[in-house]
Amino acid sequence: EDYGNYYAWGETTAKTTYDWSTYRYCNGSSSTLTKYCSNSNYGNNGFTDNLTTLQSSDDAATANWGSGWRMPTQTEMQELIDNCTITWTTQNGVNGRLFTGPNGNSIFLPAAGRRYASGLYYAGSYGLYWSSSLSTGNPSYAWDLGFYSGYYGMDSSYSREYGLSVRPVCVSQN
Repeated sequence: EDYGNYYAWGETTAKTTYDWSTYRYCNGSSSTLTKYCSNSNYGNNGFTDNLTTLQSSDDAATANWGSGWRMPTQTEMQELIDNCTITWTTQNGVNGRLFTGPNGNSIFLPAAGRRYASGLYYAGSYGLYWSSSLSTGNPSYAWDLGFYSGYYGMDSSYSREYGLSVRPVCVSQN
């Protein structure tokens, strides 16, 4: 039920201020991206690299849990939504969503809110979890799993400088 740390997309450490001026992969704004940019209109001086999935060096799960862990892709998060029974619930006094798979296994994701600038917003009422997938429409955004009591789904409505939660997946050992 712990909220855990919050990360800007592509960053591997928590920080005190989340905005474009502190974001690692830009020069101060959403139109000066320096990594993970598929559209020259958003790249610094027209920069593009066409990277659309986080590299392991920029994956908060890998950096903080080790090489056996990574952030899930947008497709993997959508599969979680498509294949689970999803319930808004409270566990040990913490609001969130319980995802229960067909085999009966479940994961609870707390409604940990989000960080922007130096504030924490919507803790207890909204959950927002980064995927490792860049938005295809606008590279200053990335895909996230979002939910509140009356909604859950995949969105790309938060730009990369926001501090959202991360829940890792284990890399297959096959």
